Amino acid sequence: MLHFVIELSGYHYLYNTLAMTVFRGKLGPDIEEYKVMPNHLIETASPQPWPLTKNFGTKFLTQEEETYHQKNQSVSFVIIHRDSLLFEEYWEDFGIDSISNSFSMAKSMVGLLTGIAIDQGKIESVDKPVYWYMPQYDYDLGRELTVKHLLNMSSGINFVEQYMNPFAFPAKANYGDNLELLLSKYNVKEKPGTIFRYQSGTTQVLAFLVAGNMRMSLSEMASEFVWKKIGAENPALWSLDREDGMEKAFCCFNATARDFARIGKLYKDHGKWGGLQIVDSAYVAESISPIGTLNPDGSPCVTYGYQWWLGSHLDMDFFFMRGLKGQYVFVVPQKNLIVVRIGRKRDDGAFQKEHPDDVYSYLDMGLRMIKE
Repeated sequence: MLHFVIELSGYHYLYNTLAMTVFRGKLGPDIEEYKVMPNHLIETASPQPWPLTKNFGTKFLTQEEETYHQKNQSVSFVIIHRDSLLFEEYWEDFGIDSISNSFSMAKSMVGLLTGIAIDQGKIESVDKPVYWYMPQYDYDLGRELTVKHLLNMSSGINFVEQYMNPFAFPAKANYGDNLELLLSKYNVKEKPGTIFRYQSGTTQVLAFLVAGNMRMSLSEMASEFVWKKIGAENPALWSLDREDGMEKAFCCFNATARDFARIGKLYKDHGKWGGLQIVDSAYVAESISPIGTLNPDGSPCVTYGYQWWLGSHLDMDFFFMRGLKGQYVFVVPQKNLIVVRIGRKRDDGAFQKEHPDDVYSYLDMGLRMIKE
């Protein structure tokens, strides 16, 4: 009877949810789920290993910092200073060549690919109405939705972003097998461009728009326009909703910590890698600037750009990629510093600042090392 009800209600994804979480002794998604998911390969071409700083190998975590990493189950911690590798440490059975899920850091990748699609002339501009490219949004409030609104999380679409709710969008998207059908069940219900509401579904809509106009999968784009051009040392994987299906754009880009750092460097250097402009510098500047909308409480949103998070610490601005379990790529331009942390747990702490507590803890570790 229960099976009949589940199938009739359209909640058959719950079987996969249980198989991937509870039946594996987990209460939520894991950084190694790619091993049991269908994936597209993101190829590299000519690897460019990070040069080492003169004092590489002489830096160490303090005992307090080491304990913090172990408590939060870090698996990778990498510090790049002045475009050279200063420090790296790995835990469990992870190492230099180990890939892991980035969770929502993937959203920043989608933001990057959107800029490339604009550069390629496949998307006219961030101000273009979405319904020009996706006719299903040709209705009332849907006509007001622009590419920029998707980028800056002010789409007004009625996605529910609750991670522990098996009936909310993230669970349906991560463990279901048809993202296009799932998205068709959501509509623009709030005037776009007014309120910042962080939503995985909004990034997935953006991904369909980009892939559809480029007539390439996100993985093909990432390989051709990014991974092969920024000297990635290892191939990456992007998990799909089903075999040969659509990339889970909101969550599931899998790469090594060293290669994730390259995306930080690319944006630190205004979209350029060496002498090659990968994505327009003006677009990068917009991506890491406040979006000009309001938070739900009416305060100005100063913590988000185009699929990138923004912050300030010790009178220094920084921007970063951020994932559910405390996956981070931090960029502090003033210090020419990139810090990458991958792990299984996030330390929200008291959340007295604009971001989880561990954001500032990992930044402090990097800042300490470049001072010594």
